Parts: sequence; C-alpha cells; structure tokens
Amino acid sequence: MCLKTRRADAVIIGGGAAGTLCAALAAGRGLDTVLLEPNRELGRKLRITGKGRCNVTNDCTPREFIEAISGDGRFLQSAIHRFSSRDAMDFFEGLGIPLKTERGRRVFPQSDKAGDIAGALAGLCRNNGVRVLREKALGVKAGPGGVEAVEAADGEIACRSAVVCTGGLSYPGTGSNGDGYAIARSLGHTITPCRPSLVPLESPDAFCREMQGFSLRNVALSAFEDGKLVYKELGEMLFTHFGVSGPLVLSASAHMRNFGKAEYRLEIDLKPGLDEKKLDARILRDLEKYQNREFRNCLSDLAGRAMIPVLVRLSGIPEDERGNSVTREQRRALVQLFKHFPISISGPRPIAEAIVTSGGVSTREIDPRSMMSKLVPGLYFAGEVMDLDAYTGGYNLQIAWSTAYVAANSLRTEAD
Repeated sequence: MCLKTRRADAVIIGGGAAGTLCAALAAGRGLDTVLLEPNRELGRKLRITGKGRCNVTNDCTPREFIEAISGDGRFLQSAIHRFSSRDAMDFFEGLGIPLKTERGRRVFPQSDKAGDIAGALAGLCRNNGVRVLREKALGVKAGPGGVEAVEAADGEIACRSAVVCTGGLSYPGTGSNGDGYAIARSLGHTITPCRPSLVPLESPDAFCREMQGFSLRNVALSAFEDGKLVYKELGEMLFTHFGVSGPLVLSASAHMRNFGKAEYRLEIDLKPGLDEKKLDARILRDLEKYQNREFRNCLSDLAGRAMIPVLVRLSGIPEDERGNSVTREQRRALVQLFKHFPISISGPRPIAEAIVTSGGVSTREIDPRSMMSKLVPGLYFAGEVMDLDAYTGGYNLQIAWSTAYVAANSLRTEAD
C-alpha cells in the first residue's frame, strides 16, 4: 500500500477484545476499517483470560451489571441497554460458539477454549473486510474539525474516526502498556491514576509463605477497610509466597481502592456452614475422639494438613497438650480462630499481575451515548483504556463488548 494514499473511514487502535469487535462491527456497517495491532495475532490477552477459558460475560440483567461496576456504573447505562449480556451471548452463539453458564452466572464457551472467542472475532474481521495492519499507532492528529489521521509506524492513515482500544496496564506482555493513555493525554484528555484491580494481595504474615500452595474451598472471605466491612463472599482462595490469591482474593481487591490511605485486613471463616455453637460442639467431639493425642494431632478432621501447625500456633494452645485437657476457654478461642482467621494486608501485587486496570481516560470527557470524546470530534474510546472496571465474573469483558458496540455504531463517516 502506498503511504501517500493510505486512507480509511475509521482506524481502530488495538486488536484486543474491544478492538476486534469494534472493527468487525464497523466494517459490517460498510465502513472502510483499518485495525492497527502490532502483535502477530489478534486478541492476545483475550486468549489467556479466565485461565485460557474466557469468561465471556455474566448472564445478568442490565441493573445487576451496573451494580457490579466498581466506579461510576451510570456511565454504562446506555451501553449495556444497547448491547446487553444476553446480546453478547446471542452474538457469540451466532458465530457458532456454544456457551455454558457456571456458578455465579459466569458464561464460558462450552469448549473451555478462549481461543475460540478470539478466533471467531478475528474471523469476523476478515469476513467483513477489515484491513489488519501489524503496526503500532504512534498518535492521532486532530484539527479544528476533529480527527484527521492516525499516525502509525509506517506512516499516516487519513480518517475521520479513530477508536482507542489499547487496554490498560495489566499483562504488558500482551501489548497493554499504556500507549492509549499517552494518545488520549496528547489530545487533552485527563487520565485518572491507574492502579491494579482483581489482583493478588501481599501480606507480611509469615504463615502465608509457610502455607504456600495450600488452597481453601467453600470458605467465606471478608475484607475490612479501616475496620469497616467492604466485602464478603463464599468461594475459593490460595496462600502464596507473597500473601494470598485466588478468586475470592481477586474479588476482594476490587473493593480495596485506597491503599496508602486506608488500612486493610482479611478474615477467613473456615467453617461458614457452622455457627459458633455448632462448631464448638464439633470441636468438642473431635477432642473427645482424640482425647489421648497431643493437640497438634487433634485437628486432622477439621483442617488441611498444611494449615494445622498455623492454627495450633495462633490458637495459643500448647501443641503437646492432650485433647482431653483442652479447656472451655481454649476451645472458645479456637472457635473464634476458625470463624475469624486473620490475615494482614500490606498492599496489592504489581499492576502487571492484575487482571484489569482501574483508572484510565476519564469518563467525564466521553459521551456515554456514543463513546466519542467530548473534546475531539471523531475520537472514540472502548474497553479497558477508559476509567471503567468491574468485579470478577465476566463483567469486565462485557464492558469491552458493550462499549465497542456503541462506538462502532456511532463512528463518523464522510457523509456526516
């Protein structure tokens, strides 16, 4: 292609979830669409999301979706009603990908292969005539009338519409390195400070490293900010060399938005199915069962092997005390430990390890009905590059689908 004649109706910057859908839909409208993606394959981050299974969306109502947004969910009112979770499910099944709904209404491809979703979007781009250029976008040129061209590695592409779909700062190896923020900032946009969300948490507690690799299932995790409960949920979690991780911890991290200003801690209810009275009776029964054993050998029916030494130590009960010698007060302390196992939190892991980025282009400067910039006509945004993030469960990908749909159907053309 001759550099002097490179033109398009629309240039989509970034070939991730939002970018590939936006490009495919724009081309489906009949627009001459260019998709800029320097990676060898489209949807590189999409292909590893959900541990390679791809949590496509959450089968929820628009109202429930808005409630799952960590920040200003009102911005997405128009987008989620125009392209809802149900619309997303119908769309992908229409591309020949059967879906299934699991616990928490999380929606996955039946194949459990994220590559099926990414591949279907890439195929739709190809079928709709999207021109995919393996180039890096360097900037967007704008004049008094708005967008004029996108500056790419191999020269400018003249256009009237440009959509920034570059993602955030999570998983930089996939290409999410903050380039979109620089483009937006150069055109006058405000960038809300970025921080990790849906991220593992670090703890100074030595027992976390001691239990590295040990997972807990069917426990209830509570998160506290300056002593106030901000999150509680039932599920799974994992101890690591740096602290804690797993689904419950990632979800809890989305509620921890003030590191550096607030103090955070976690509590685990190891036996959420038992109230304190029933748990005390259960412990008493086990102590009677193992009455002649040392206390450290009396908890094998109640806790995992990796956790027993920690429980014994934190309970304050001498490890060599016989089961039949444990007092009522000691038993009460053990019940409290099982119901409120404490974990100190010092901070989140680096943003590169986060599933999503919180922060980004301020939504106050974007029209929610079109995803077009309020500052530069013809400049649009979709996906994680905006200051939008949600809790785990498929909501973040739904943000990508809904905003990409709105942007693709709002692009300026030469006729406008």
